[in-house]
Amino acid sequence: MEDKTNIQLTAAEMSSLWTQYINDTLAVCVNKYFLEKVEDTEVRPVIEWTLNTAENNISIMRDIFIKEKFPIPIGFTDQDVNLQAPRLFSDTFVLMYLRQMSILAMAANGSALGLVTRPDVVNFHKRVLNAGVELQDKTRELMLKQGTYVRPPYISTPDEVDFVEKQHFLAGFFGKKRSITSVEVSHLFLNIQTNAIGKALITGFSQTTNNKEVKQYLLRGKQLSQKYVDIFSNLLLKEDLPAPMGWDSAVSDSTTNVFSDKLIMFHISAMIAAGIGNFGMAMAASPRRDLGVKYASLIPEISLYAEDGANIMIKHGWMEEPPQADDREDLAKD
Repeated sequence: MEDKTNIQLTAAEMSSLWTQYINDTLAVCVNKYFLEKVEDTEVRPVIEWTLNTAENNISIMRDIFIKEKFPIPIGFTDQDVNLQAPRLFSDTFVLMYLRQMSILAMAANGSALGLVTRPDVVNFHKRVLNAGVELQDKTRELMLKQGTYVRPPYISTPDEVDFVEKQHFLAGFFGKKRSITSVEVSHLFLNIQTNAIGKALITGFSQTTNNKEVKQYLLRGKQLSQKYVDIFSNLLLKEDLPAPMGWDSAVSDSTTNVFSDKLIMFHISAMIAAGIGNFGMAMAASPRRDLGVKYASLIPEISLYAEDGANIMIKHGWMEEPPQADDREDLAKD
């Protein structure tokens, strides 16, 4: 029988493995710090499990890279984290952060499974997807137990199945607007929550970096996050629905450097990319025109912020280059 693990990696397989490797090296740095500072005995096992999972993922990917003679990415190392720094985030925030990371892992590996074909790579992404589901379960169950889990808003159960009969369903700028749908509520809630988490993370990072350029970039991101939280919260409140709380109080007053500027900028860039994706999904799933247009108007602003971050990373040599296709024109030159 043909050994399908000898088949050359496709571009999609290179991309998914390279990206996962970078993300897992970041996860190791972050969770080593969390583990060093955790005080809650119920949260500690969740951090330990997450750290062990990331380290095992790295080991599997290194074996694949070595077999393929693929340059092992640098990613992040112990040089990118200061384990002796004081506590920066509360244990409750750490749980919420890990829950958010599990959502990103499920999305990324679910997408990868639709593109990869080589059995060893397929099995690896199934492993990471299942780990993301397990981490989601662990964090959800513990937050429910501790009373810190924030549920999406409740709405009334429909009396019967109905179909849209009028174009008014799409209206949103003039006259009476229809009530918001459960799908639209879900996306507003998700975008409030992700931006609130992002704001808390950026707040902690901005307090602890000594690089003025990075600090100014993070403060700008903090303002954008708060702007988006306010926009989406007001949309829910106008529908007489509650908006989720912020996480500002979860950040300590420490100003000691914890993570390298390289790690900080990469982490924020990755979360911005996820945020842009969330806005895109929300826009597609929100037929009420005012909601769709609102999301569409925010995407250029956050995309420009992402580009400015990429320029800072390139300027300082912090952006590791992903695998690229051959430049045939360059190869054809004498």
